[in-house]
Amino acid sequence: MEGDTESVNDRYAKLIGDSWWAQFRRGSNPWMARYVYGLMFLIVNLLAWGIRDYGRSAFSEMKRLKECQDGEDCLGAEGVLRVSLGCFIFYFVMFLCTAGAKKLNERQDSWHSGRWPVKVVLLISLMVLPFFVPSEVIQVYGDIAHFGAGVFLMIQLVSIISFITWLNDSFQSDKLAERCHIHVMLVATSAYVICICGIILMFIWYAPQPSCLLNIFFITWTLVLLQLMTSVSLHPKVNAGFLTPGLMGLYVVFLCWSAVRSEPPEGRCTKDTNAGPKGDWLSIISFVIAVIAMVIATFSTGIDSKCFQFKKDEPEEEDEVPYGYGFFHFVFATGAMYFAMLLISWNTKHVSQKWTIDVGWTSTWVRIVNEWLAACIYIWMVVAPVIFKHTRAAELPGAV
Repeated sequence: MEGDTESVNDRYAKLIGDSWWAQFRRGSNPWMARYVYGLMFLIVNLLAWGIRDYGRSAFSEMKRLKECQDGEDCLGAEGVLRVSLGCFIFYFVMFLCTAGAKKLNERQDSWHSGRWPVKVVLLISLMVLPFFVPSEVIQVYGDIAHFGAGVFLMIQLVSIISFITWLNDSFQSDKLAERCHIHVMLVATSAYVICICGIILMFIWYAPQPSCLLNIFFITWTLVLLQLMTSVSLHPKVNAGFLTPGLMGLYVVFLCWSAVRSEPPEGRCTKDTNAGPKGDWLSIISFVIAVIAMVIATFSTGIDSKCFQFKKDEPEEEDEVPYGYGFFHFVFATGAMYFAMLLISWNTKHVSQKWTIDVGWTSTWVRIVNEWLAACIYIWMVVAPVIFKHTRAAELPGAV
């Protein structure tokens, strides 16, 4: 058994040292597998978008399917949900098959990292199967997908905050504190400058009149959250510095901008910048960036399983899996629900325009609530250690 472990480690060590093409050609491994899964996820996203925007002209054969009712129940928002259901089932099956994988030489590792022809056939089959499912089942899945997309947002949120706090802890370590002090100040200062500029621009673009009360509230409250996170981080008992609240400020400002951008055109308090050919190109560019960003976010969150571990300082063994396979596929499964919600704007009856994503009042409020949760979770993560420390000190014998 020991010899098998050594041979597996040697094989993976050689593969990692090669180029991407050499890794793919010589054999599958978990490092290359994650990119393949990400590519598959991107293709499914594009398929869902194609069915939503161009399904009526490109998929005329769907009218012959019994459950499609002349194509009405297999295109548009419901078509997106059907594709999302197939994608969700695929990654959830992979989650069930790979959950608990610990070592590189286990069967779960070989299934996660190889046998691609079988998995491609499985994915295609699961993409087709939901189009034979009654519309009532799809509507139930759409309701469940709201919850699954919320789970994905929470996982992504914790992952981002954990990365920011880890980055700050790394720069404050004895090894990097003195050498990177100036770099940290430059990054933190730049973050605050960008945040202030972003808030000013949002006031100019999305609250040009006093009557834009809702947008004024959203943007002003974002500024309050930025100030609150900074004050808490600089409190003597917390002493988290400027870097973490600055980076979190970038995140909450981005969420606020996404929220006001998601307002429907008839309710958006701004000049119509999407009129004409220039507006069409802006919509297309924004859509492409949004899809790519969503896939990258799903991918990066999926390989960050350690942010949910209670013991993060345990030493890793040489033959241990490089990331949690089960968690990786679970994130992609919830990501399948999330991209469906983005394409249908969190409304199963929503009729989306071409090249739009995440537009509607529901989308706006989802973004805003996500922003508020981000600030609350960050404040709790920096304050909780201080609270627990004082609680434990008060419980010690002889404490006054």
